[in-house]
Amino acid sequence: MKRLIQALDDALVERFGVPKRNPKTPDPLDILVGTILSQNTNDRNSHRAYERLKERYDSWEEVARLTPSKLEREIKAAGLGKQKSKAILGALRRVIRERGAATLDYLRERSDEDILDHLVSFEGVAEKTASCVLLFSLKRNVCPVDTHVHRTLNRIGVTATKSPTQTFAALAGNIPDGAAHRFHTNLIRLGREICKPAKPLCGACPVKERCRHEPKNLDAAEATKTNDFFLLDAI
Repeated sequence: MKRLIQALDDALVERFGVPKRNPKTPDPLDILVGTILSQNTNDRNSHRAYERLKERYDSWEEVARLTPSKLEREIKAAGLGKQKSKAILGALRRVIRERGAATLDYLRERSDEDILDHLVSFEGVAEKTASCVLLFSLKRNVCPVDTHVHRTLNRIGVTATKSPTQTFAALAGNIPDGAAHRFHTNLIRLGREICKPAKPLCGACPVKERCRHEPKNLDAAEATKTNDFFLLDAI
């Protein structure tokens, strides 16, 4: 599988280039909150909600003192306010209670597996959110799996899995060294612009020759470049 992923990564880089990374290393708690806000919404709305919190409050400790209803109003732009405010407050209050401050810096020296196990023990934090902390803040060679990554890898034939969790497990240990960020980001772009859920634009796909998806929509040769930016690289 590692050789197949390397070939796919090469093809995606040839088409989309190497995505830029934030020159600064984002704080892991910033990434955790930002990823929770990004669930089931677009990048622009989740980023608006994140920026509102950062502009209006001096620290995550201050946010942790908000009532659920107040936080829900503050993050309204991201949608699912009740669910997301509960997850954010739960995470912030837990780390403050256990560590004496709103920080996840204690994770930096732990293994990938230990970090994942720890973060998913937080209510409202699933594997994809935890793996985003690993990739975007701790810069581990881990590929988070959302619906785009799951769909594209299964259509192409890299994996044959029924859920993002199974796809994530299949990728473990098979991502070429240092490739996870560009591979993850370019797969999302492939899924948004070309390998769409209902009508994939197979004629425009850079990996159509190795893709196992049938029937292929080869008449569609033009892809539309998304104007979305990637929230976690903007934090």
